[in-house]
Amino acid sequence: MRILLLSLVFSPDSVSTSVLMTELALELKNMGHDITVLTTTPHYNVEPEARQRQPLHKRWGGLLYQSDCQGIPVYHANIPVKGSRVGARLLDYLRFHAVSTIAGLTIANQYDVILAPSPPLTIGVSAWVMGLLRRVPFIYNVQEIYPDVAVSLGVLHNKTLIRAMEALERFIYSRSNRVAVISEWFRRRLLDKGVPDEKLVVIPNFVDTHFMTPRPRQNTFAETHQLSDKFVVLYAGNIGLTQGFETIIETARQLSHLPDIHFLIVGDGTRRAWLESQLAEHALPNITLLPYQPRSVVPSIYASADLCLVPLKQGTAQETFPSKIYTIMAAGRPVIASADANSELAWVVNEAGCGWDIPPDAPNAMAAAIEHAYRQPETLANKGQNGRRYVVAHHSRQAVARQYDHLIQAVTKGTKVVRPKLGEAEPKRV
Repeated sequence: MRILLLSLVFSPDSVSTSVLMTELALELKNMGHDITVLTTTPHYNVEPEARQRQPLHKRWGGLLYQSDCQGIPVYHANIPVKGSRVGARLLDYLRFHAVSTIAGLTIANQYDVILAPSPPLTIGVSAWVMGLLRRVPFIYNVQEIYPDVAVSLGVLHNKTLIRAMEALERFIYSRSNRVAVISEWFRRRLLDKGVPDEKLVVIPNFVDTHFMTPRPRQNTFAETHQLSDKFVVLYAGNIGLTQGFETIIETARQLSHLPDIHFLIVGDGTRRAWLESQLAEHALPNITLLPYQPRSVVPSIYASADLCLVPLKQGTAQETFPSKIYTIMAAGRPVIASADANSELAWVVNEAGCGWDIPPDAPNAMAAAIEHAYRQPETLANKGQNGRRYVVAHHSRQAVARQYDHLIQAVTKGTKVVRPKLGEAEPKRV
């Protein structure tokens, strides 16, 4: 099949969603599909080495660039590097939608189906316009449920704007041929919103289990950052609004009487400056904050950890699912997940037996769980092994790409996808 992937981020950007979409595109290409990508210029995690490997060539006077990703043609709408400018960022996204839609209708290769992962919510409008004019179906892939997540975080207050976004959300769901969601919990949430059951398909995210593998605890990264003789509690990833860094800071303060326990935070995001100011104010020697690291270093970062954190804020686990849990499991490391009760994150941790789930925004519970793990090292190894086995069976790159292949075949041929039971690896076609 000829597939147009419309994604806000893609290689050579190195943010986690970009890595996910790039690896999915490459896996679908390996299956024989013809892939074309519409995306932005690298604006989130910009790695000079990645730019050198995948150089961008100017088109349309710099409004658009073109690159080649291992044989996949990629068109990049030019937008500035990500900053804290919320209003300006909205304008950047509008420019992305306008330029990518025109490119998709004029210079992109022919395609039989469009795959459009969100966020942003508005990407569904571009997919609908291109699908309507090219007379091809489009699949809307929900990575986060908007505007719900913004409302839960208190970022979106204006009732008129909320109603407008909810109307846009309903429009996109109604116009898409299928809605692919990354969890069973997301499916239930969209059913409550009125999306027909037959339109919904659950396809989880994945991790490259060949790239992320269990590696020795003692390594160059650990030695460089003086972690070799510590019990390292790691958070690696986006420093954003959905993560409870207040909880981590208070937990570190409570555990300061155990000097062997050291917290390592690695990443970047909208709350990075705030976090830096908090660490300076509290002067906690048991927390190290490092900037975003190149992807090649990521396996060593996780190998340097004894225990990993996924600290979601209260009310967010129903609208977002942190795929970093799969990276942690692939690395063979146990996890403490702060998540709302009856959320998929809590379910995965317990189903896989890969760690502990605790209530969100609960530093006392996090401190108790960390100290418990610290005093029972044999339990850590067992839970790490459990996670590795589970993610290889259910969330490998190849297994999940096959599910997308089945969905694409079903949409283009007009057949149905039979939804698997929770925990099964793949759907079936009938």
